[in-house]
Amino acid sequence: MARQNIRNIAIIAHVDHGKTTLVDQLLRQSGQFGKGELHGECILDSNDIERERGITILAKNCAINYTDRTGNSYHINIVDTPGHADFSGEVERVLKLADGVLLLVDAFEGVMPQTRYVLSKALDLHLQPIVVINKMDRPDIRAEKVHEEVFDLLVELGADDHALEFPTVFASAKNGWAVREDNHRFPGESEDVHDLFDAIIEYIPVPDLDGDAPTQALITSIDYSEYVGRIGIGRVFAGSLQAGEPIMRIDREGKQTKQKIGQLLRFEGLGRNETDRIEVGDLFAVVGLNKVDIGDTLADIDNPIALPPVGIDEPTLHMTFRINDGPFSGREGKFVTNRQLRERLDKELQSNVALRVEDRGDEFNVSGRGLLHLGILLENMRREGYELCVGKPEVIFHRDENGKKTEPIEKLIIDTPAESVGPVMQLLGDRKADMTHMDTQGNRTQLEFMIPSRGLIGLRSRLLTATAGEAIMNHRFAEYGEFRGEIPSRQNGVLIATETGQVTAYALDQLAGRGIMFTSPGDQIYEGQLVGEHCRDNDLPANVVRKKNLTNVRSANKDATVTLKAPRKYSLEGSLEYIESDELVELTPGSIRLRKRFLKEADRKRHLRNQAKTVQV
Repeated sequence: MARQNIRNIAIIAHVDHGKTTLVDQLLRQSGQFGKGELHGECILDSNDIERERGITILAKNCAINYTDRTGNSYHINIVDTPGHADFSGEVERVLKLADGVLLLVDAFEGVMPQTRYVLSKALDLHLQPIVVINKMDRPDIRAEKVHEEVFDLLVELGADDHALEFPTVFASAKNGWAVREDNHRFPGESEDVHDLFDAIIEYIPVPDLDGDAPTQALITSIDYSEYVGRIGIGRVFAGSLQAGEPIMRIDREGKQTKQKIGQLLRFEGLGRNETDRIEVGDLFAVVGLNKVDIGDTLADIDNPIALPPVGIDEPTLHMTFRINDGPFSGREGKFVTNRQLRERLDKELQSNVALRVEDRGDEFNVSGRGLLHLGILLENMRREGYELCVGKPEVIFHRDENGKKTEPIEKLIIDTPAESVGPVMQLLGDRKADMTHMDTQGNRTQLEFMIPSRGLIGLRSRLLTATAGEAIMNHRFAEYGEFRGEIPSRQNGVLIATETGQVTAYALDQLAGRGIMFTSPGDQIYEGQLVGEHCRDNDLPANVVRKKNLTNVRSANKDATVTLKAPRKYSLEGSLEYIESDELVELTPGSIRLRKRFLKEADRKRHLRNQAKTVQV
């Protein structure tokens, strides 16, 4: 039984091609909201980090009640999906909610790595694509060439004839207009996005599902509320869901448990409204189930039939989390105990399904999809007032059926100036990467590699240095492959503070020839903190709080002419990429510090001796 007035679409694209901005315009021009109800830009990116970085981290649902030019009303469910590879598992799951996709492509950049990956998943689910060539307001557009690239990509991915006859809409989400290819109007002549609404209604298939069959609903995402606990988000594939009625929950292993639906919520605008019934084909959020997880089927109590479960990404990277035990602990944060850290990680597990946490007593082994995935969690914890120390990110190794060691391998695509190809290939060769393809267009070259995930740690900063900041790098997980041997680690040693106190300009000036500093005069530092990078490959203790002794020969104003180089400052992800296994990153609401795991030099030497004895035994 087809629901003629429902359309379910997902918006997929590469990072920063304008997905969230386009959803803004659809919401604003739908006629559903009054003047002043929607504020700001990137409305769906409600998280502060999403707004600051300009990326979508979590898939989000919204719904638009739209009346077309002939007076027919439609309920359009929209899912705005992440574009970064670390969150690709979320994209795969939410595609189960859709019957078609808006494939958004930048009018200049064209097809990019994440476009290829997400589109292949959409085609596997036989979703009908509508191609939206966005950013048509750019002066350097190449829309016709990009259109050809999309067609070639669909052919390469094995799309059927129906998908190859995709409609195309040219748009400028920033300026709020979209025009159909077949209208032959000059882009920009129309100042609205109603052509895109019309294309959605015309080309996105109606959910043709059986509303009279035994109930089957699939949970594809999890939300969490402090008040009601876990909230299951999904879609009804057969029958209907009724609030207050008993239901059979079938988990991913096939185990069945009888439960009762508390509340049913339907997506309306940017929120959810409580309803008594969700019909077949529609999306929902369910509250009140004792236990609910991704991949669960909510089935008819008398005739329970499970739907094929959706996959959950396995972690590829792990690191240790521990409380901040440094000398400055408790100065900035509100949550500084092991119990509080454990409670926060338990809370994160309620909604972050790609995360794994192993409690080891005094520290936690936390595994995730990648450095950005774990970095977002750490940044959120900092902002919430937590203080903690984290160790070096390390990949998760496996063993194949023959007992051989395997490691995660990723597909890496680098876009670089042609003159920088040599340094890039040398840098990647040292990291055990195999080049699979090279294509030069004009003065830019695109290189494709298969590289161990280990090789990506710390690569971005070195790549930018090697290409004078010109390289663009994208990667995604490909497979677990044979272990490729050791990869060279950081080449330089570090400068380690030997005293606690305030950094002085005099001390930094004396150390200027020894390396690059991480601190500035006036900074408070402690013994064991990393205060710079040594110009050689060994670690060097350094006193950066030393003051100049004043005598009748030396005058205090002599230092007025001292000029210091600007210190090197690391972001959170940059810090995680930089440290070695005997170092930690200390995170507090106001500071990011690098430090040795053992702060005192005597303890570090004792630890090295014990390690040497263990190796000999």
